[in-house]
Amino acid sequence: MFQKILIANRGEIALRVLRACKELGIQTVVVHSTADADAMHVRLADESVCIGPPPSRDSYLNIHQIVAACEITGADAVHPGYGFLSENAKFADILAAHNITFIGPSGDHIRIMGDKIEAKRTAKRLGIPVVPGSDGAVTDQKEARRIAAEIGYPVIIKASAGGGGRGMKVALTEADLEIALQTASTEAGAAFGDDAVYIEKYLEKPRHIEVQVFGDGFGRGVHFGERDCSLQRRHQKVWEEAPSPALNAEERARIGGICAKAIADLGYSGAGTIEFLYENGEFYFIEMNTRLQVEHPVTEAITGIDLVHEQIRVASGGGLSVKQEDIKFNGHAIECRINAEDPRTFTPSPGTITHFHTPGGLGIRVDSGVYSGYKIPPYYDSLIGKLIVHGRNRVECMMRLRRALDEFVVDGIKTTLPLFRDLVGNADIANGDYDIHWLEKYLAGEE
Repeated sequence: MFQKILIANRGEIALRVLRACKELGIQTVVVHSTADADAMHVRLADESVCIGPPPSRDSYLNIHQIVAACEITGADAVHPGYGFLSENAKFADILAAHNITFIGPSGDHIRIMGDKIEAKRTAKRLGIPVVPGSDGAVTDQKEARRIAAEIGYPVIIKASAGGGGRGMKVALTEADLEIALQTASTEAGAAFGDDAVYIEKYLEKPRHIEVQVFGDGFGRGVHFGERDCSLQRRHQKVWEEAPSPALNAEERARIGGICAKAIADLGYSGAGTIEFLYENGEFYFIEMNTRLQVEHPVTEAITGIDLVHEQIRVASGGGLSVKQEDIKFNGHAIECRINAEDPRTFTPSPGTITHFHTPGGLGIRVDSGVYSGYKIPPYYDSLIGKLIVHGRNRVECMMRLRRALDEFVVDGIKTTLPLFRDLVGNADIANGDYDIHWLEKYLAGEE
């Protein structure tokens, strides 16, 4: 097991990893920008190192500063959390060159899954069902028209190196295709430095289903069930739950088994999430995230397994602590992402939290690094906390969530809490009857 882990992140995920390390008896080092000097994880860590000014490029994305912090403190491993450098293959490679363990997959696996076209090819080879579309980048209009005609309209153009909804355009008809292709390619080049795009069949009312997987790096793989992340705004998840209200036991076992086998065959090490669009009983691969997800607590709630403990164990060479038959699913869990944003316009709302009170009671978990008097800086993601609720079934979970939201108090800034109080009382949400477009239509007054 590791002696000392450096946590290369901030906010609630840094605190989450720090807690796991303390439970395992591992010394902790956190890095921080000058803007985060008073952050909770900085206060609680065994050691802290300031690595630069507020802009991420000068601090949390500064690989050389983070490696230097490892060498200064004697950290023998780095947990990247999510975001920032968590899916940066170069970072993983540099750490390996310095004999520092990256708590995550190999640089090669990060590269494969970071390229959307190569990821799709790999998924197909591993037996994972994929969305019909081009086998690689589409380079001209003639080829685009041929592929679109084969798979049928509507189609979606996506950036090969993309994410977060950038470089994505829908073409409902052939007349829309040329401008969609040009616009997506231009956006991709500007956002990612790579203008390569590809074409896929556009599913009109799908759900977003993702499967949590783990590999030991030696040919063993398991899955921890699925999460439903269909409530999204601008391709950003807002509410996640496990298990999905849309799947039955047979579908759950089938897609989980496919993903576990694929991860074993790939020789993958650590945590990963294989994401799908799901429509009319069929799963279609869209991407794989080679890191811990924001929404991992709902999986922990229904399995009783600490996924960060598991990450650390696997990275240290200890292998997986469980076999597939050991993993049992108990009840239902929902996570709400509490952001420092206006609940209707989603405009960021940085500032000082004057009063912070979290709910409690059976089945309630709050992951947050903020506190009364904490000043939220304007430089980073607006997530300030996650409310995770677990119940014996979905009905109990929803009732408990309603109660917890009523207890949650954050004063001094605007947050998305009012949005979740509205959603928990909505009939469609209560019935689990929603798709990836539902929330945006609701916010526009169409639901």
